[in-house]
Formats: sequence, C-alpha cells, structure tokens
Amino acid sequence: MCKVIVTCRSMLWTLLSIVVAFAELVAFMDSEWLVGPSISPSPNSSISYQPTLGLYGRCRLIQQRSAQCGPYAENFGEIASNFWKVTAIFLAVGLLILVVVALLAVFSLCFQSIMGKSLFNVCGLVQAIAGFFLLLGLVFYPVGWGCEKVKQYCGEQASPFRNGDCSLGWAFFTAVGGLVLTFFCAVFSAQAEKATSSDKVQDEIEEGRSLICAL
Repeated sequence: MCKVIVTCRSMLWTLLSIVVAFAELVAFMDSEWLVGPSISPSPNSSISYQPTLGLYGRCRLIQQRSAQCGPYAENFGEIASNFWKVTAIFLAVGLLILVVVALLAVFSLCFQSIMGKSLFNVCGLVQAIAGFFLLLGLVFYPVGWGCEKVKQYCGEQASPFRNGDCSLGWAFFTAVGGLVLTFFCAVFSAQAEKATSSDKVQDEIEEGRSLICAL
C-alpha cells in the first residue's frame, strides 16, 4: 500500500524540481537568447523592433511590416557553428534529465526508494549530472557567437565571447538561473531524504498510517 509522506523539505524539493525543469524548458524553446539593436519599419515610423536570436529559432522583421518568429528556415547544420550545436545538444540532454527527475519527484510523495536506494539521493545525483550538462552548454554558447547567423543580427564585430551590437536576452538569464537552481536542488535533496526518514516519520509508519505529514 502506498504511504504518502509529506514534509516541508520534501515538498519544497519537489516543487523546486518541477520549477527548474519548466524554467529550462521555457528558456530552451524561446528565441530571446540574443537581442539585436532596434530596427524601425520605416524612416518616419515611431515604432521600433528588436530582432531576437535563439538556439534554433529567431524573430525578425518581415517585409518591413511585421515580426515573424519561428525555427530557422535554413538548414541549422549549415548556419550554426559546431559550438552552437554542442550547446543545443548539452542543454537538450540536461533538460531531458530534469524532466525525468521532475516526474520522479512527484512520485517521491508515495515512493521514497528505488531499487533499494533512496529516491531523493538518486534524484539529487542525477540533478547534479543534469547541471553539469547545462553548465557545459552555457560555457560553449558564447564561443559560437562568431558564426555567420550571429553576425547577421549583431554586426560583423561579433566574435567568440563578443556579442557585438546584441545584448543577452531573458532566456539566457533564465537558463543560468535554472542552472543555479539545479545544483541547489541536487544539494537540497539530502535534506528532503533526511526529513522523510526522521524518527517521527518512522514511528507513524509503524503505526500503520497511510498519510504522514511532518515538518
């Protein structure tokens, strides 16, 4: 029979695991990694527009009238540098791991062990591995700023670790925040495991309770 064990620390870890997976997913899917300089549709227009460039998509002005966002129409393998591809691969792997951990975190309310090992400790280790992949992706990302696609948006002065006329967008900072939170979750998982295996929780398990709430 499933015994639902809820503690403040285990619930916080579960919620943070879900939040970090969602944050990295949003960052990966969005195009605002690099934000280009303002562009006016016409010389007399008071409206300006800033094109954006993401890992696999972009937003740009079409026919001087409206903005269009979507995946690259060109072959991604041809327009992106090898470093940019490595960034996308590492972030995708890290994101996939975080999504799996988020699902396991939900089940941790009912099952606290997997194959004889603490589910929290296993997930914490896996989160650390995911953080390592995310870190590698974010390190390689600025190295790819010298590719032709970035120069089209940010000027010819764009080069590795120099983003030219562009600025970093919110998606990049969301990915960095998700990275920090990932390592925090990996460390905090030990506290979640400690809370669910406390003497008070074990006493209530022995009493046969199926719903256990503790601090």
